Amino acid sequence: MSGAIVTHPEFIKLMITSAVSPMAAEKGFPSHITVRELKGKLEMMTGANMDAMKIEIFNEQDKSIGKLTDDDAILKHVLISGVRLHVTDPTAANFADTSAVEKFEMSKEDYDNREDSVQAFKKRNKMGRFNPEVQAKLAAQSEENKELALKMNVGERCEARTPKQPPRRGEVMFIGEVEFKDGYWVGLKFDEPVGKHDGLVQGKRYFKCDNKYGAFCQPRFVEVGDFPPEMDFFRR
Repeated sequence: MSGAIVTHPEFIKLMITSAVSPMAAEKGFPSHITVRELKGKLEMMTGANMDAMKIEIFNEQDKSIGKLTDDDAILKHVLISGVRLHVTDPTAANFADTSAVEKFEMSKEDYDNREDSVQAFKKRNKMGRFNPEVQAKLAAQSEENKELALKMNVGERCEARTPKQPPRRGEVMFIGEVEFKDGYWVGLKFDEPVGKHDGLVQGKRYFKCDNKYGAFCQPRFVEVGDFPPEMDFFRR
């Protein structure tokens, strides 16, 4: 992609597709970051390992025009807006199709009644959540989550700061108790495909959004306020 002088704005608009996950998103990336930094962002979006990641570049006619191989290269020197990046990971296994896998299922009641389970062992030895100190801590967190949830409103902008995750901005879509976990939870629609679902969890729909844009977070990890989208173009 040389021979022409191109003026690069602060952000470069790219279409991202992946062989690792069934996603497609259009997003703006800072033009001054390196390819290595881009891979870090793509790892969060696609699930591909950034150290094993392969990135192929396609032009607007969907013709392959090269690959990103230099991790130290600056984006504005190797990419222009409008191209598509296809992400692959040779080390990734395909766990998307589990239809042929035979599944063993046990009801929660049956599991709770077993005496040879890990849960029974923990109960007998007062380990983990069966430890009185841990139970007291969980009870306090549950009460805190309820108090915070009742102060939020559906439709508010927010930023989620869950442990071991980068801050993620979005919109509050659901507030309340759910069937798959105890306590109060906040359903969020993120601005980017960094979630887990489309608002449907274990067969029950709590809210609706595009797939991979939805998630549930504990209210204590969510702050509502003036959190505008960082970029306005990234939708499928």
